[in-house]
Amino acid sequence: MQKRDFTLFLLISALLGITQSIDTSFFNNFLNDSFHLTVSQRTLLEIPREFPGFAVVFVSTLLLFLGDIRIAVVANALAAFGMFGMGYLAGDFNTMVIWLLLYSMGQHLYMPISNSIVMSLSDEANMGKKLGQINGANTLIFLVANLSFALIFKKVQVNYQLIFLIGAITFILAGILLMRMNPHKPTKTKGYKLIFKKEYSLFYVLNILYGARKQIFLTFAPWVLIKIFNQGVSTFAMLGFIIAGLSIFFKPFVGYLIDKYGERFVLASEAIILIFVCIGYGVSKAFFEGIGKGELAIIFIFACYVVDQMLMASTMARATYLRRIAVEPSDISPSLAMGTTLDHALAMFIPWIGGMIWNLWGYEFVFFAGAFIAVLNLIVASRIRIARPTVPTEETV
Repeated sequence: MQKRDFTLFLLISALLGITQSIDTSFFNNFLNDSFHLTVSQRTLLEIPREFPGFAVVFVSTLLLFLGDIRIAVVANALAAFGMFGMGYLAGDFNTMVIWLLLYSMGQHLYMPISNSIVMSLSDEANMGKKLGQINGANTLIFLVANLSFALIFKKVQVNYQLIFLIGAITFILAGILLMRMNPHKPTKTKGYKLIFKKEYSLFYVLNILYGARKQIFLTFAPWVLIKIFNQGVSTFAMLGFIIAGLSIFFKPFVGYLIDKYGERFVLASEAIILIFVCIGYGVSKAFFEGIGKGELAIIFIFACYVVDQMLMASTMARATYLRRIAVEPSDISPSLAMGTTLDHALAMFIPWIGGMIWNLWGYEFVFFAGAFIAVLNLIVASRIRIARPTVPTEETV
């Protein structure tokens, strides 16, 4: 039964690669083409877009009686209705924001639950490997989708309604497959008590810093390409294709590193690389123009974008770290949700602060701030201390 469920979840994760491709390749250009947002307006939009991430711990706590699998079904249903609404029912900007909230709640509700499901289908010593396999399947389809979109919309005008309809249908298909999995036993709770334990304090801090780091790149990295370097949908689709192609191998490799060397090694390495990526974003344009090679700036920015997106794979290490230090197994799902909420508590306001920095001093200083956050992340990651499990000699599914 566990092997069958893992195979089903592998397929579900692969399907959701299509929706992730739509989100990363089209969402920012959808906002730009449909509503012509300024940098300030775009950054303020992150508050309602990320608010569901902040609220997810409260919503998931209310839904704990359903169990992880059924919560994931609810999450995909919400995302489907939200994406459909943005495409077909959003007559103006304010209405679009309402549908965006629904879509975002589905996305954020699914994030911690998906990691919990994978780890429940894994043994202690191969959690990284299983998470890597799931992420690898997701990335493979993400790659195919990005390549398809890049080729199609290089010649054909983008139809955002059709794109969002495809995404909504894919979310529904994923929900149907989830219903075929063996439902996990719901967490028994006394009332609706939120879990916040001092034993998990380092996990909470790691999530807060990740939220700040993530939001800088989710909001400002694409906006630099759009506003500073005038890049369109086909560029994002092609970059997504490159990222996905590399990540098919990179994500399972990160899983291997987690199992082999531990979460501290992976998270500290991510922080070190990210410091250089942030500095690269900040100085590349001025540097290459200063030496008379301005055309190389965009290529270097593309490289920074690709490396940063690949580093997102390290989020697996935060999930496995919690699993290894969990006081009780029933703490895992609600604590992952708490981590997501803390991640977004700061992330909601980072775009607003970053937007002010952009307008006052330029986009470069947004990424210098990102480098400072990466330094803090390195310091915190270096404090991780956990015993390493023995890797089994035979594969366990």
